Amino acid sequence: MISVSGVYACDDAEAVSTSRRALRGAKVPESDFTTLPNGLKYYDLKVGEGAEAVKGSRVAVHYVAKWRGITFMTSRQGMGVGGGTPYGFDVGESERGNVLKGLDLGVQGMRVGGQRLLIVPPELAYGKKGIQEIPPNATIEVDVELLSIKQSPFGTAVKIVEG
Repeated sequence: MISVSGVYACDDAEAVSTSRRALRGAKVPESDFTTLPNGLKYYDLKVGEGAEAVKGSRVAVHYVAKWRGITFMTSRQGMGVGGGTPYGFDVGESERGNVLKGLDLGVQGMRVGGQRLLIVPPELAYGKKGIQEIPPNATIEVDVELLSIKQSPFGTAVKIVEG
């Protein structure tokens, strides 16, 4: 075990997946996050080595969305080692309202196998109206893991690109 700023990292990455560590509350200081011009903040827990998610890519992700440390939505509920059913969407679809804008923008630039923590400002989350238990103008946190990308380059048949 190595201690880095109070966060413990295990040399054997296979022993505990980064998702499970994040779900148990590994806290990354907000000052370590990269802030984009739109207000979205991200921190790469693990940089993937596979294909890169770009606008137009069809992605499959696992995510855990939290507000004030309480999980309100996740794709990880279920049985098995990975648990749950991955969530799929086309990158760039948030413009049509088909996916949360913060998740859509936060996945862009990730590589398959990567895991990223997002701090999503209200205007990229549920805005002035809120939704169910999420109040208006709430900032949420999302732990997202990019599992795979399906791409259809230049009209060829769709194929799965794994990392």
